[in-house]
Amino acid sequence: MGRILFGGTAALLICIFLSPKFIEFLRNREFGQHIREDGPEGHHVKAGTPTMGGVIIFLAVSAAFLIISNFEWRSIGVFATAIACALLGFADDYTKLVKRRSLGLRARTKLVVTVAIALGLWFIARHEAHLPPTLWLRFVDYHVDLGPFYLLLIYFVVAGTTSAVNLTDGLDGLAAGCAAIVLLAYIGITFLAGDFDLAMLAGCLVGACIGFLWFNAFPATIFMGDTGSLGLGGAIAGLAVMTKTEILLILLGGIFVIEALSVAIQVVSFQLARKRVFLMAPIHHHFELKGWSETKIILRFWIIAALCCAIGFTIYRQSRGL
Repeated sequence: MGRILFGGTAALLICIFLSPKFIEFLRNREFGQHIREDGPEGHHVKAGTPTMGGVIIFLAVSAAFLIISNFEWRSIGVFATAIACALLGFADDYTKLVKRRSLGLRARTKLVVTVAIALGLWFIARHEAHLPPTLWLRFVDYHVDLGPFYLLLIYFVVAGTTSAVNLTDGLDGLAAGCAAIVLLAYIGITFLAGDFDLAMLAGCLVGACIGFLWFNAFPATIFMGDTGSLGLGGAIAGLAVMTKTEILLILLGGIFVIEALSVAIQVVSFQLARKRVFLMAPIHHHFELKGWSETKIILRFWIIAALCCAIGFTIYRQSRGL
């Protein structure tokens, strides 16, 4: 428990102390957020706010983890996945801001890199951490042997989670706060499983998210960008794979699932019937256009995220007979 607290506190303090200088650095180079023309009106005042704050999050996580870790294969797999996803996000942010390509990296490039990341996570899970290629349905305590399709599962977990966290990153502190809540649940899950090195890494991630929230909370002075959202999504996906909670992640990350589903429903509805179900997707923008204040949406989404994690954690405990 001491290592978890130390790692989380170290990551939090690193974020808090490094962020002001990093924000100043980004402002001097005009690395600011571009706001969608068709977005909510209240967001236009945020144009130019420094982005790529995920760099600070993962510098803090890396410094704490590399000093404290016992370098067990499960924690190495999660850490490597998170860093690889963060680097993909950084390349996307860099392309948008420096090369002035509004869409960032090409979709094909993102797909190829995501497949490579999933392949690396699969290799560590199977051949170093020696995890069985099974899907654990904890709701009914049943294992499904996936055989060669286990790699496909890992790809969908990585791709789905990174995309969902990225979609959630639309309001000040929303993605960072929800990620911190999910990662807090994974501290409990890994601790109960006896994966203390993995619990320490989850603690570092929680600390970094909270430290980042000091500056990212409404009104934000920095955004995490794709560097942060993809990196945090990769970390959560890695934790789900290494703890065999891939299906349970649907509940633990319920708020991310809701955000992703809102986009999917909006796209399908418009393609098939030329009608929009929501005023705007992802769903947090729908509530903005309904007149909810940004802080109200953020706090209520955090509450939903906490409830989902509480239920998911309870199911995990019961599945272990605790």
